[in-house]
Amino acid sequence: MLPLVDSSKRAGTLGSGCGVPRIHSAALRREEGASRDIWRIKVWAGVMTTPAGSGRGFGSVSWWGLSPALDLQAERAAKVDALPTTMVPQLAVILPGPPVDPDSQADTVHRTPELDVLLLGSVDGRHLLRTLSRAKLWPRRRFNFFVLENNLEAVARHMLIFSLALEEPEKMGLQERSETFLEVWGNALLRPPVAAFVRAQADLLAHLVPEPDRLEEQLPWLSLRALKFRERDALEAVFRFWAGCEKGPEAFPMNRLWDSRLRHYLGSRYDARRGVSDWDLRMKLHDRGAQVIHPQEFRRWRDTGVAFELRDSSAYHVPNRTLASGRLLSYRGERVAARGYWGDIATGPFVAFGIEADDESLLRTSNGQLVKTAGEITQHNVTELLREVAAWGRARATRGDPEEQQHAEGSPEPGTAAPTPESFTIHFLPLNSAQTLHHKSCYNGRFQLLYVACGMVHLLIPELGACVAPGGNLIVELARYLVDLRQEQLQGFNTRVGELAQAAGFAPQTGARPSEIFARFCKSQESALGNTVPAVEPGTPPLDVLAQPLEASSPALEGLTQPLQGGTPHCEPCQLPSEAPGSLSEVLTQPQGALALPNCESDSKTGV
Repeated sequence: MLPLVDSSKRAGTLGSGCGVPRIHSAALRREEGASRDIWRIKVWAGVMTTPAGSGRGFGSVSWWGLSPALDLQAERAAKVDALPTTMVPQLAVILPGPPVDPDSQADTVHRTPELDVLLLGSVDGRHLLRTLSRAKLWPRRRFNFFVLENNLEAVARHMLIFSLALEEPEKMGLQERSETFLEVWGNALLRPPVAAFVRAQADLLAHLVPEPDRLEEQLPWLSLRALKFRERDALEAVFRFWAGCEKGPEAFPMNRLWDSRLRHYLGSRYDARRGVSDWDLRMKLHDRGAQVIHPQEFRRWRDTGVAFELRDSSAYHVPNRTLASGRLLSYRGERVAARGYWGDIATGPFVAFGIEADDESLLRTSNGQLVKTAGEITQHNVTELLREVAAWGRARATRGDPEEQQHAEGSPEPGTAAPTPESFTIHFLPLNSAQTLHHKSCYNGRFQLLYVACGMVHLLIPELGACVAPGGNLIVELARYLVDLRQEQLQGFNTRVGELAQAAGFAPQTGARPSEIFARFCKSQESALGNTVPAVEPGTPPLDVLAQPLEASSPALEGLTQPLQGGTPHCEPCQLPSEAPGSLSEVLTQPQGALALPNCESDSKTGV
């Protein structure tokens, strides 16, 4: 079993819905001759009510984004920021020529221009898919997407989602692909046919990961060469778990895990959970611009984890193993590995594709009520997105026949045809490598665009800024759709993002349209790593409310966790602080030195 490294050591209690303490237990087995570890753990857990502003609903692992999908190529355009969000970019707009890799400057007349993008915490690939689906609206470019996540399960989901999006139309129709995409991406429970697809695809990827040559042959758009060998081994183990190497529903009992997580999040408010969900939706999400989310679909997701119910509710009963992740929990000075659901239970997956649409008819109202729900808009947007991706397969199949290729692509003008799958590559970078990328010449000053998710803002440091070329763009996802945050905390977070970006060598982008969802910056031409002052210590943890764990120092509880099998090594979760201030505003107002990660193995209050 590969060693796991986790700095999540926060202590706390897990609330039970009743009014008395209860004893919870979780077992991890160790059998001679088998790869199982067993420990028996018991702990007293008291009642706790989670107040607004604690941020515990965000979880410690992200499975979907908290912002709409972006066309990254539009973000690099000179005047696109001044256009409305629903306006389609004109084909005549010429993208600016940012600094590119020196090796690519030779023979630029005959070579396709490249766009190098670094994404931290994009988790679900929505920005990549949106960019690729709209590539035909822009002059032809080759895309190099460099993705950095904080856990290997997110890397595995990237691979699964893209293998589904690029599936041959002859093997899987458009409607089936879009429905499968929605269920795998956003549902805690799957239909049996979708679960069978996940098992088959995971088994295929498990065999491809340890064979680089075969992987490059079958998935030319994917590159794992930057990953360490132990990360590749752990990634293979993740796929084998998805493929069902650990048989039976008890390997990942999603219903019990979701309910226990919800009980812990709500505490004494659990019995009034419907009222809590309605309050969070109407008074928070609706007020912040997500009015299309219907109370019924939001309540269903909060109760069961099923966001997109495309069939009868009884059809969803197979646990979605792609939402499983490992955590190391500290008990009496020892690290205990446990598997559970540690993702979002507060906002839901509706924001990424469900609150904006290019087709304005989807957002129309009748008698003051929206005629479409977020689930229906999401299905439409994903279907259209996959339809554009499917055009690449047609272009590849008709290559060599100019007439058939022109008919398949449907290109309005010569030279603007949709790219083929070989025109982009997704490079996965090693975990926790954000602070060391600038040491490699191939990354230093290379990227023309940097995207940072709200849960990865703590990595926005001068060392990372050194990887962005002068004149490059920075896009930071804000925490607008985190329902646990109060308005003053959101404002404090936005202010802190500006400070971190400035310390990393960026300035607010001039002419950018005002946005409460994204903060946009531009790298100054004269900025360099040598003349900046580090804004965050190397061991700085994420901002408190964006990385608040489920009491990582507490022992694994039987309702919340499942034992990790010894033969299934898992990656490390996100870096988590061990002691949290009371609110986000306190974190944002602390001096930089106060944000350093304490060296704490356990918490004496819980005896852990």
